Amino acid sequence: MSVVTKKRCAIYTRKSSEEGLEQDFNSLHAQREACEAFVKSQVAEGWVAVADAYDDGGISGGTLERPALKRLLADIEAGRIDIVVVYKIDRLSRSLMDFARLVETFERHGVTFVSVTQQFNTTTSMGRLTLNILLSFAQFEREVIGERIRDKFAASRKRGIWMGGNVPLGYQVENRKLVVVEEEARLVQRIFERFATLGSALEVARELNRAGEVTKRRPQNGQLHGGKPWTKGAVYKVLANRVYRGEAVHKGVAYPGEHAPIVDGALWNRAHARLATPARSRAATTRTNVPMLLKGLIFGPDGRPMSPTHTRRRGRTYCYYVARAAIEAGYDTAPVTTVPAGDVEAAVLAQLQHLLTTPEMIARVWAAAKARVPLSEAEVTGLLADFGSLWPELFPAEQTRLLQLLVERVDILEDGLELRLKATGLASLVAELRPHKRSHAA
Repeated sequence: MSVVTKKRCAIYTRKSSEEGLEQDFNSLHAQREACEAFVKSQVAEGWVAVADAYDDGGISGGTLERPALKRLLADIEAGRIDIVVVYKIDRLSRSLMDFARLVETFERHGVTFVSVTQQFNTTTSMGRLTLNILLSFAQFEREVIGERIRDKFAASRKRGIWMGGNVPLGYQVENRKLVVVEEEARLVQRIFERFATLGSALEVARELNRAGEVTKRRPQNGQLHGGKPWTKGAVYKVLANRVYRGEAVHKGVAYPGEHAPIVDGALWNRAHARLATPARSRAATTRTNVPMLLKGLIFGPDGRPMSPTHTRRRGRTYCYYVARAAIEAGYDTAPVTTVPAGDVEAAVLAQLQHLLTTPEMIARVWAAAKARVPLSEAEVTGLLADFGSLWPELFPAEQTRLLQLLVERVDILEDGLELRLKATGLASLVAELRPHKRSHAA
């Protein structure tokens, strides 16, 4: 003897107008009676109607904002319903897009949908075919609506109209138009002027942070967002935003905007002339103004610190680390006297990069970092793997700071080098890498 599984059926009824609802037997009653009769005809399959009545009277089928429908969906989410029964499909919704959303919800929770007068039942192959046809039309409707929206958006941008989104620093929205905020506009001009002078987004960000400046605060969902310290990436976003020239951009093409510019053409061109220089070249111009990367970290075979030095020949600068013994007693008294800075720094970076990709080190960094930053092990692995590619994009001062954070000491031996990392530095590494990766991606 086979056991029939009980299937809980929710009957949903709807009537667009309120006319006739005051009658003892109205349209909602008629729909429910027909649905109940159908459910009883399937009693051998285990169908049974639930006691709750899901009736929406006087509400259009063109909206999902219906009390009974919301209650039905909540019961489906809670796992209380197995089958939804309606008199006709349009009682559930007159919108193909809304109907598709509802059916997706039903399928996600394993709920069958049945229309008793149209022989529509998603438990049968014909019902599923009909459903696919309806969903195809819904997809077509979505695409047509999307094309209309995109066309309207493009036409508005070509006319220079502000079409919403995050309001840039320096502006506020009034009557759907961008209006200059003088205090913020001065900050934008300052960012352009300082970058045009320094050529370093990182140095500009540090100047702003020292002055107590923060990014734009924006209201969202009743709360203020933003107001964070400046990063190199945030500075680059300001520099790249053509809104500040008084332009509206759509798909890479700039059009004259309705709003007033904040940055004049001369300042924009000076800043972007700097931006046109590759980051590595800009970094190289400042290299001689910052300490050598391993200063204070590198030690000779005798355990004493090695001193950074440099010399110039034929217009080029050559940097070295010199053993203290060689300085004090002569270059013939020490087994290792000088090492080229570029070679030893590259060797340290290669060894560091290798260590950071080992499973033991990944687990160690993740354990140290997750107490500070909510990251998965996979995210930590990705950040550490990107360390080598992000490194060349950092300015020398930033590279030095990261090495000071990570490296306890580098010992130069007669046949190689030995690298010792700081346990405390690993806890801060991921937090340091995250903003660098975001600005690099931007």
